[in-house]
Amino acid sequence: MPKTEVVIFAEEDGSALLLSWLDGLQKEKARYKCIVRIERLGVMGHELRRPEADFLRDGIHELRASWEGVQYRILYFFSGQRAVISHGFVKEKDVVPPKEIQSAIQRKARFEKDPEKHTYREGSREEG
Repeated sequence: MPKTEVVIFAEEDGSALLLSWLDGLQKEKARYKCIVRIERLGVMGHELRRPEADFLRDGIHELRASWEGVQYRILYFFSGQRAVISHGFVKEKDVVPPKEIQSAIQRKARFEKDPEKHTYREGSREEG
């Protein structure tokens, strides 16, 4: 099975919400589990399934990780042969909030219009 290229969505200013979110996770083990899920996405691509990943709707998928009862979710979509990671959040109820899915759908549309502009590159991240 060929490896899937995984890229991180970049905002207009070159920043990546996913990286800021990962950096802000208080639990090192939770961060590690999220990173492992991203690596598994690179290995498995479209074949990644529950319990590690799931399809939500409108082309949006989720990576699923948990630690100490906290549910971590990372939303992503496919664009050609690439998996594009939108952002991450902590799931607080039984369903992924529609606003999180909508944010990923909007990022997907922006990415598909201009993949180069919205692909995160190391060193392009603006520190705030």
